Amino acid sequence: MDKIRIGIAGYGNVGRGVEEAVFSAPDMELKAVFTRRDPDSLQLADSSVPFYSVDDAEKMTNEIDVMILCGGSATDLVDQGPYFASMFNIVDSYDNHSQITEYLSSIDAAAEKTTAVISSGWDPGLFSVMRLLSGAVLPDGSSYTFWGRGVSQGHSDAIRRIAGVKKAVQYTVPLDDAIKMVRSGIRPLLTARQKHRRECYVVVDPGADKAAIEEEIKSMPHYFSDYDTTVNFIEDEDFVENHRKMPHGGMVIHSGFTSGNEKQIMEFSLKLDSNPEFTGSIMTAYARAAFRMAREGNYGAKTVFDIPPKYLSERDRPDLIKALL
Repeated sequence: MDKIRIGIAGYGNVGRGVEEAVFSAPDMELKAVFTRRDPDSLQLADSSVPFYSVDDAEKMTNEIDVMILCGGSATDLVDQGPYFASMFNIVDSYDNHSQITEYLSSIDAAAEKTTAVISSGWDPGLFSVMRLLSGAVLPDGSSYTFWGRGVSQGHSDAIRRIAGVKKAVQYTVPLDDAIKMVRSGIRPLLTARQKHRRECYVVVDPGADKAAIEEEIKSMPHYFSDYDTTVNFIEDEDFVENHRKMPHGGMVIHSGFTSGNEKQIMEFSLKLDSNPEFTGSIMTAYARAAFRMAREGNYGAKTVFDIPPKYLSERDRPDLIKALL
């Protein structure tokens, strides 16, 4: 059987995570990487895989089965998603929860003859599936999602887009008191601010207006304005020494009842050494699903809710049933 030919659009942290995942997948091959940087300045571990300008992608529609989009949600995917979906089967990890409905519509309009899987990271993504499952199993219940403590790639990218910011990382920190309340089964009503806080570590360009940058971060809608946010300005050396790694994690906790007052708690959690590598692994699995659905003519924009779980695995159905059911 021919291997699924994968293209990567964007070669940042997530792009490198996808690269690792594709190289580890026996049913896939990495065909090309597309970048806005100078293609001649980049090289993969497998030097036989070429880099191209992102502008050259439209010339390679017959050479790539699925394009995995690794740009940021804040500014990249809103344009790149519809553009690539008009030509390729795609997978992305769009993570701006409040704008997903609008983004899905824009992708669906472009994906007339392609299959486009959006928001396929771990949240939105795997956590979304767990919220659906737990709510279906325990309809008399409430789901709570906690993220961190860890680096949010989308939020860090949003800070780095601010004029005057040289480097930035943002840690999402869950609040212990909120977690304890949820695990107790009392089903509290919690605002975003009561569940998490955000810590930002920022290196600025010489002469940058730190006060203006801090205000722009804290007032940024959909990312920081609804949370208690601290902005720490640090030197480049501190950043390199203490803020280069990208751990993350989180949990979905569903608290509900069955008969009478029989309390039931469902919990799904992640502890990640590398957020981008794990995200890349998820997107690569959904690229397999996108390829299979496109082969069936099942076109248009899809979410993780629309994907049969068996399509994520390289193993066939009989093997899955025998080994895992």
